[in-house]
Amino acid sequence: MAALTPEALLAQIAAGDLRPIYLIVGDDDYEKDKIAKAFQAAVPEDIQAFAFERYSAIETNDPGVVVNSARTLPFLGDRRLIVVTRAEKWFSGKRKGGDEASPDEDDDTGGEDLLEKYFERPEPASTVVFIAADVNRTFRLVKALVKQAVIVECWGLKDEKDPRGPATEMLNRAGRLAAGLFKRAGMTIDRDALQPLLAHAGTDIAILRGDVERLILYCHGRKAVTTDDVDAVVSGMALLNPWGVVNAVEKGDAREALRQIRVITDAGEAPFMTLGQIGWWVRNKLPQMGSPDRVRAAVDAVFRTDLAMKSSGGEPRILLERLVVELCARARTGGAGGGAGSATRRAWP
Repeated sequence: MAALTPEALLAQIAAGDLRPIYLIVGDDDYEKDKIAKAFQAAVPEDIQAFAFERYSAIETNDPGVVVNSARTLPFLGDRRLIVVTRAEKWFSGKRKGGDEASPDEDDDTGGEDLLEKYFERPEPASTVVFIAADVNRTFRLVKALVKQAVIVECWGLKDEKDPRGPATEMLNRAGRLAAGLFKRAGMTIDRDALQPLLAHAGTDIAILRGDVERLILYCHGRKAVTTDDVDAVVSGMALLNPWGVVNAVEKGDAREALRQIRVITDAGEAPFMTLGQIGWWVRNKLPQMGSPDRVRAAVDAVFRTDLAMKSSGGEPRILLERLVVELCARARTGGAGGGAGSATRRAWP
């Protein structure tokens, strides 16, 4: 069917000109998330409980659930709106990140048949939005989807999934994007620092956005990002200290906390384990160092981060980085002493 740019789609949503089926595909998670939020905002907040639903194909194995929802007439308003994230599970046989779908999972071919029939005759009073990292256009189900859907491709730094020709234009786009993100944060980046930043991300916009956000957090309070900053945040090396994040937070050292998060996540440590350690410190150590108000605020920050992680409210690494920056401001007491990983004291349990 029709193809739109992300900008044209957002204008269409703002105008209220919604079509029955959309397919949003690509590797730019930020852009896809912005589109998903725009679709949700198109439904008045006071009737979203009745007219808006959001599913994850990873958590919802049966596509028939989405079909049944789409076939239900709107209770309030004149349209139901359904967003399905991680739809690559249904349309490519793979999960985000290239993991093959488990053979033990029941993909429910009956549900897929219902979905294919829905594509042949979509409900005019519903809008169903499928958001996927990629789709396999050789699948019969995907062919039926593509025939009916408005397709929006979000390939970030690329014009298409597999661009041809020199990479110069993609690098130029990456440079403009990074400079724009720093400018929005009130910062600039040195030309010499930009090159290793772009080299690390390549054509992967998710890596570039993550690196830029970490640098913005790392350089908080300064106007310029230097080569040393990029080396420390993006390509620096450090020994793995299981309690390094908590040690840095205890000292109020946001830069070191961010560096430690990068080190442990690069080493494959589970984000929830790090969050658990931070939670333990907030409950058991911070009350000895700060006022009750400061402790309550820190507990609330940990709770919000935990909730966001469990509800797919953001990239876990970025959520942890935001948390430690917030906590470091609350943890500066000047008398914390040796850290959790110190050789002269027992590591925290």
